[in-house]
Amino acid sequence: MAETRPQRERPDMQPPRESEATATAPSFADSAMKIVVADELPDSALELLRAEGWQVDARSGRTATDLASDLADADALLVRSATKVTQDLLATAPRLRVVGRAGTGVDNIDVVAASARGVLVVNAPGANSISVAEHTWALMLALMRLVPAADRAMKTGKWERKRFLGSELRGKTLGIAGLGRIGREVAERGRAFGMKVIAHDPFISHEIADGLGVELLPLDDLCAVADVLTLHLPSTPETRHLFDERRFAKVKPGLRIINTARGDLIDEAALRRALESGRVAGAALDVFEKEPPPDWSLAQMPRVVATPHIAASTEEAQELVGLDTAAAVRDFLRDGVVRNAVNFPAVQADEVRRLQPWVRMVDNLATILSQMGPARVEAIGLRYYGELSENRAAEILAPSAAAGVLRPILSGGVSIVNARSVARERGIDIVESRSTRPRHYTSLVSVKLTTSDGERWAEGTVFEPASPRLVSVSGIRVEAPLGGTMLIIRNDDQPGVIGEVGTILGRHGVNIANFALGRNDTGAVGVVNVDEEASTPGALEAAVEAIRGVPAVRDVWRVRLESKPQ
Repeated sequence: MAETRPQRERPDMQPPRESEATATAPSFADSAMKIVVADELPDSALELLRAEGWQVDARSGRTATDLASDLADADALLVRSATKVTQDLLATAPRLRVVGRAGTGVDNIDVVAASARGVLVVNAPGANSISVAEHTWALMLALMRLVPAADRAMKTGKWERKRFLGSELRGKTLGIAGLGRIGREVAERGRAFGMKVIAHDPFISHEIADGLGVELLPLDDLCAVADVLTLHLPSTPETRHLFDERRFAKVKPGLRIINTARGDLIDEAALRRALESGRVAGAALDVFEKEPPPDWSLAQMPRVVATPHIAASTEEAQELVGLDTAAAVRDFLRDGVVRNAVNFPAVQADEVRRLQPWVRMVDNLATILSQMGPARVEAIGLRYYGELSENRAAEILAPSAAAGVLRPILSGGVSIVNARSVARERGIDIVESRSTRPRHYTSLVSVKLTTSDGERWAEGTVFEPASPRLVSVSGIRVEAPLGGTMLIIRNDDQPGVIGEVGTILGRHGVNIANFALGRNDTGAVGVVNVDEEASTPGALEAAVEAIRGVPAVRDVWRVRLESKPQ
């Protein structure tokens, strides 16, 4: 008997889940509530809000001036991707409590500015997963069976059966880069086609992958054996042009590649050359680096199947995205229940403000550790020392650490609100412990990552009034400001290393903002804050390579933090 897949529940039918936080419900949740809908949403979403007796002003295409005027007395704003929710726009809405993004990405919303104003931002993650996964398969099948070219020939009156010799999927190896919601849906369908499914995702445990029937591999190993490769990764500085000239040189000859995720994952010029050489047999693209593409030559290549960013454009996905967002907005305004939040901490606002320097410090420590090597993270450990250990609101520091680990890989949408659940999805444990005894400072936090390659840890504190500091790396005490671009250098403790590193940076025109040193009987650590923005493009990369060549240097890592040093 064929297995029946359960129907996805409508969001208006769902009870609050265990993972949902409960906030203090707004005191003005009455029939005078005004909801501004600035982009197109399905009627079902609008009716869900109107059913509460609220005023729903739903009009797309307004001018910025009109939108600002309409928001002056609004309690909620719902948008898709067209409306830009900027700091200036938020400033025109003194009563605004929540912004709902009918979609996954929040690039069009200034989340930092919204948080500063106490405005909740919610989105609709996963509502379009099925549609995107199905479009991935539509492109894959079209590519393997030459459907677009055969259709064009038929439309010109040509019957050319011998010309369109395709390939089966059965028995082929399907590589999936990114095993999130969409990647998992693709994997499930791959097994149904009789394919061997392999994947790369540094934040998915082998236990989770085994449960999905998927073998995890490093990306280069995956590329070397995959017959078909489909991308389901976010756009981050680390994933930009992940598939470039070097990567395409490592793929299995005859690879077919599909991208329904983000256009900048692929260096389009490198892909064009790989197609021309035959290294890549075909590509199916729903997304491009610039949309619409200013240069149509890639989309027009005979071995490319192209669609105009329509993977999520189905009636069902649009309905679910709109309903999910409207339900999240309704639940917050009516009941104080938070679902799918991007920026909401479950701690009183005054405590959040007091702990903000610690939140930033822990986030930075975790970000540093996550960038000190590509190994898969298995656990995040935090230990609070001294006065901080007695502050129960410090519970927001653990999700801050998780967000710091995950954000470099999963752009957008990872915050202290959802970092625990995102980590859980990827099989990452979060362990906290406390000690009331001070450790060198009145309060201190130790962050440890357990990875597939071993352990990394760092410690930090906050100097008054609000200056986060790194105070230890891998057990070696060293004090440095946190922020911007930093180099972490492990080396043998011997004369001349400091001078040689400084000379290399100077020779490459890299300005040193701060140079901190520490040592013990295991070796030495140097932490260098550099002004990357003032350097010539590529200079820092060249300097790092030169530092790696210094005989006494064991390792050097370049890490980037979103905050500025203080």
